[in-house]
Amino acid sequence: MSHRMKVWERVVEARLRKVVEICEQQYGFMPRKSTTDAIFALRILMEKYRDGQKELHCVFVDLEKAYDRVPREELWYCMRKSGVVEKYVRVVQDMYERSRTVVRCAVGQTEEFNVEVGLHQGSALSPFLFAMVMDQLSEEVRQESPWTMMFADDIVICSEGREQVEENLERWRFALERRGMKVSRSKTEYMCVNGREGSGTVRLQGEEVKKVQEFKYLGSTVQSNGECGKEVKEEAKRKAKEEVYGCNK
Repeated sequence: MSHRMKVWERVVEARLRKVVEICEQQYGFMPRKSTTDAIFALRILMEKYRDGQKELHCVFVDLEKAYDRVPREELWYCMRKSGVVEKYVRVVQDMYERSRTVVRCAVGQTEEFNVEVGLHQGSALSPFLFAMVMDQLSEEVRQESPWTMMFADDIVICSEGREQVEENLERWRFALERRGMKVSRSKTEYMCVNGREGSGTVRLQGEEVKKVQEFKYLGSTVQSNGECGKEVKEEAKRKAKEEVYGCNK
């Protein structure tokens, strides 16, 4: 992608942000929000339930190749529903109109063909377009699942009850998959914070979701006991390595 196109994408993004409102649950690619804010919000919630000796059920949802699966017609629909004027819908459509690619393999490469699904990789505009799509696709389900946080395509669903978090997971799956997205059955994981013995499991369309005692959320290790001891140790090791390597330079 040319430098000129990236500059133009930044201009378009700035204008879209003036008219499009993204929900507060979305932390990814939003002004004055970062991974630190999302991690902090989740840890505060977990600590609250640990201190109150109550269970908190969390499902960490993984979407398969999220950017590559966004249908173009769904993108135009979400832009219009978000209040984007038709002029800017056409501007973005023009960026995607001539999208072509080839497939390379051991015996050579294919002829060029049109790409009719997915967001542009390496594009300055794609992260905000994706946030807009996720905002619209999840609008209805968020009302029934208020304890949900998103960082781009990383979704955490929380609830006080196991049955409730299972129901909310199914609502999210239905809302996303009916519009072209795909929830990964193998990478989506379930954690019960402050859980008692035999606290049960969560299922997705009859398939048991992997239950874990810890999860790497946005680079930070969260634990089912609600503590952050492992995270502190990992950070201490990282700092020690930096000091050692720094001294050897």
